[in-house]
Amino acid sequence: MSSVHQPVPQLRRRRLGVIHLLFFTVAASAPLTVLGGGVTTTFAVTGNAGVPLSFLVLAVALALFAVGYAAMSRHVANAGAFYSYLAQGLGPRWAVSGSFVALLSYNAIQIGLYGLFGASLAGFLSSTFGITLPWWALAVAALIVVGALGVLRVDLNARVLAVLLILECIIVALYDISAFGHPAGGSVSFAGLTPSNLFTPTVGAVFAFSIAGFIGFESGAIYSEECRNPRVTVARATFAALTFTGLFYALSAWAMTVNVGAENLQAEAGTKQADLVFSVLAQNWGGGISVLGNLLFLTSVFAALLSFHNGVARYLFALGRERVLLAAFSRVGAASGGPLTGSLAQSALAIVVVVAFAIFGADPVLQLFTWFSGTSAVGVVLLMAVTSVAVVGYFRRHRDAASTWQGLVAPVLATIVLFAIVAILVINFDVLMGSSDPGWFERGFFPGLMLVVALLGLGWAAVIKRNKPAVYKRIGQTAMAPEVVEPKIQLNVPTPPRAG
Repeated sequence: MSSVHQPVPQLRRRRLGVIHLLFFTVAASAPLTVLGGGVTTTFAVTGNAGVPLSFLVLAVALALFAVGYAAMSRHVANAGAFYSYLAQGLGPRWAVSGSFVALLSYNAIQIGLYGLFGASLAGFLSSTFGITLPWWALAVAALIVVGALGVLRVDLNARVLAVLLILECIIVALYDISAFGHPAGGSVSFAGLTPSNLFTPTVGAVFAFSIAGFIGFESGAIYSEECRNPRVTVARATFAALTFTGLFYALSAWAMTVNVGAENLQAEAGTKQADLVFSVLAQNWGGGISVLGNLLFLTSVFAALLSFHNGVARYLFALGRERVLLAAFSRVGAASGGPLTGSLAQSALAIVVVVAFAIFGADPVLQLFTWFSGTSAVGVVLLMAVTSVAVVGYFRRHRDAASTWQGLVAPVLATIVLFAIVAILVINFDVLMGSSDPGWFERGFFPGLMLVVALLGLGWAAVIKRNKPAVYKRIGQTAMAPEVVEPKIQLNVPTPPRAG
């Protein structure tokens, strides 16, 4: 038997900069999808005119989380992100538990988006070209394209996302200009930014919907091993993504309140949904821009699909590399340097779920997308809350690595705020599922699923500790220290003699 030590599988290094990560994180949040889908739905369900302000409030709350998260990213770089942070701050068993919750959460939002994409594309083809195709066939077609891109170079993925994201942001900006230029009643109203309009009995439901729009801003750490300078890249990208999405969402939601009028929001949003955006574009910029907006709504969903797919594949890679899951998940593509098996596994799971929903005749938006995106919101915010605790634990042992604000005060405040948001999400989960008459299933099944998965993770960690103690000790430790810089290779080439 050979005693040669096998090298640890690695992703291709130094391919991504701050801009690349910014495209991945903001694309996951999908600005046009949030405006045309999330914001209009929130107005329709709650009738709360303070939705724009909710984005600013949540951005401040998430910024508290980002302080500690970014500080820790300067010392730990691992494709497992939350998984490695929990290992370094709380220990291996919490890392495995958190990784199970992360896999469920990111798979849920990624697979749920196939329902939204398939239904939206089917509606667009039917209304524009008179072509009738089943939503699931279109979802599977998108799945194949996403799967193909997922096994290619990660910087190529970033370029695809860059083009789609820039175009959709231009469309949203055109909408904002039109909305503010044509205010209801002839003057710009500040009702959307008034605290008394937000803090009504429906504020919990508003926060439950609005927090889903931020999911993805935290995903920069997943690509930390592939960054050119992970010590600063992840932190800068995280803060940039949070600042951009918070302000952009607030501005665009406010534009909608100005254009429609606070008193008309619920009725108009309930009737028109995404067309509340596209009809304004058509009136002010022409039918061609409206059609382009519809197309970019689809590419917005597609961009989010690709971004979350890449995230799940890297989580599976990290867990396979440390033998928490099958070692096969650590396989990377010879040419792309990306997580090959993880990408294929995510695609396989997605197609099984999409086909199952199609067979049982489930609604792709009201059930597949709404149920799964709500589940993801609960899981990701829960992970943020527990990771904030891990940040405190890590910097207690490395006191000189961060300031008191970064390593203690901000993470403690973030923990309190984020657990409060988790409680709001669970209490209002029936609203996320679109139920007007909630039963035990609507209120408890999917949030309870997160608890079950977390407990399964703790159990699996106990099994690993008992049967593979060496593996257990390495959990979350296979990380590239961001401060370590690969040495430059210098060639000693003799200097040619001077002429003369």
